[in-house]
Amino acid sequence: MPRRTLAVVAGIVVAAGAWFAYASRPRPIDVEVVAVDRGTVAETVTNTRAGTIEACRRAKLAPPMGGQIAKLHVKKGDTVKRDQLLLELWNEDARAQVTLAERDVVASQSRAEEACVGAAVSRREATRYASMLERKLVAVDAAERSKGDADSREAACRAATQNTLVSRSRVDAARAALDRTRLRAPFDGVVAEINGELGEFVTPSPIGIATPPAVDVVDTSCIYVTAPIDEVDAPRIREGMPSRVTLDAFRDKRFPAHVRRVAPYVLEVEKQARTVEIEAELDVRDDRTLLPGYSADVEVILDERADVLRVPTRSVLEGKRVYVFDPAAGRVNAREVTTGLSNWEFTEITSGLAAGDQVVTTVDRAKLADGVAARIGTPATTK
Repeated sequence: MPRRTLAVVAGIVVAAGAWFAYASRPRPIDVEVVAVDRGTVAETVTNTRAGTIEACRRAKLAPPMGGQIAKLHVKKGDTVKRDQLLLELWNEDARAQVTLAERDVVASQSRAEEACVGAAVSRREATRYASMLERKLVAVDAAERSKGDADSREAACRAATQNTLVSRSRVDAARAALDRTRLRAPFDGVVAEINGELGEFVTPSPIGIATPPAVDVVDTSCIYVTAPIDEVDAPRIREGMPSRVTLDAFRDKRFPAHVRRVAPYVLEVEKQARTVEIEAELDVRDDRTLLPGYSADVEVILDERADVLRVPTRSVLEGKRVYVFDPAAGRVNAREVTTGLSNWEFTEITSGLAAGDQVVTTVDRAKLADGVAARIGTPATTK
């Protein structure tokens, strides 16, 4: 075979081998990376099930006696003050009893005045008779009758005075009976619900049977969240610890709060997931958004550090390893790190990384391993 032909064939074989080697080499995998930055990392504990926004005070009111609704002084959504009249049952008979008792007081006072004036006159008369008896001007029996009459009238005065006090007590009793037909606000708040209309009858709840309240008043000046915490995490929580509250209705907002109560018992709602209820009171609230009844989550801050190196928690693997992307070599390298505080969003890095290092966040990608070729796909950013 001519030498020229051999050279051509050899060139073709080399080119084919090079092409085969190029075509069969591992293709870089696409990864997403985040640059290591500095920021705040907090160690937190969150509730196991959704919590609930509650008002610090809520009164579901009903008259202590049954009757027909005669007057409704408020409507749903009204703002009320403490002791403001909300509802009245038909109470003309009770009003009449109050009027009768008040007039009886006037009559009793007049009778007492009459008796006491007569007693004063009799006492003066008895004093004169006693003086005349000393001078032998009247008989002894006449002086004694005068003294006895004075004593009797003074006793009648005292009895009439006591009857006046009894009459005043009857007024208090009549007014108390009248007040049993009225509902008043126990505190400043908002009328959340009214169950009843003019002319309808309401009755007190029988023992053990709950009935809808006639008027539901909510004090929204103080708002807190009740939430269940896993029994394993509960011992680390103390009253006064700072926390953050998030609402399903407003996912883009966080409300600062603090733990105001940790229940002294364990709930057994789920036998295999026992919890301890905590209450977190909101430090700053918004009347337009925070309504009792909303579902909410509480994140209790156990510890917090500012201006530390941090990476997304999802980038840290078991064994405290991360994958760092080397843009010059186009590869990812596994690196051991030492971690500090951690939560579901960020983990503190105390050694093993430097600010600006690019860590891989898509650690679930197939074929991701130490030294594998990689390229940046859709980048992710920290907030």
